[in-house]
Amino acid sequence: MYFIVVKFQTKPDYTEQFIDLVTPFTTATRAEPGNLWFDWSRSVEDPAEFVLVEAFLDDEAAGTHVNSAHFKAGLEAMRPALVSTPKIVSRKVEGDSWGEMGELQIGK
Repeated sequence: MYFIVVKFQTKPDYTEQFIDLVTPFTTATRAEPGNLWFDWSRSVEDPAEFVLVEAFLDDEAAGTHVNSAHFKAGLEAMRPALVSTPKIVSRKVEGDSWGEMGELQIGK
C-alpha cells in the first residue's frame, strides 16, 4: 500500500474553515475504490497545522487518485488557504490496514 502523511500550514484567515474547505476533496477521495483511509487531524501544538494521513491499496489506486479531477480541484481549493508548500512523506509499505502496536498492548 501507499502510506502518505502530509502537513498543511494554514493562513490565520483560513484556519477555522480549513476542514470545511477540504470536505468535498475528502468525500470524493474516500469514495475511490482503492482508498484505504483519508483522515485529517489538527496539531495540538499548532492550531494552524493540519495533518492528513492517507493510504491507497496499490500503484493503480494511488495513480487514479492523483490523476482525478477532484484531486486537482482539491489542491486548487486549498492553495489560497496555505502559508507554504505542504510537507509530505510518501512510502510504499507492506500491508493494507492498520496493525496493533506491539509495544503497548491493552488487555481485553
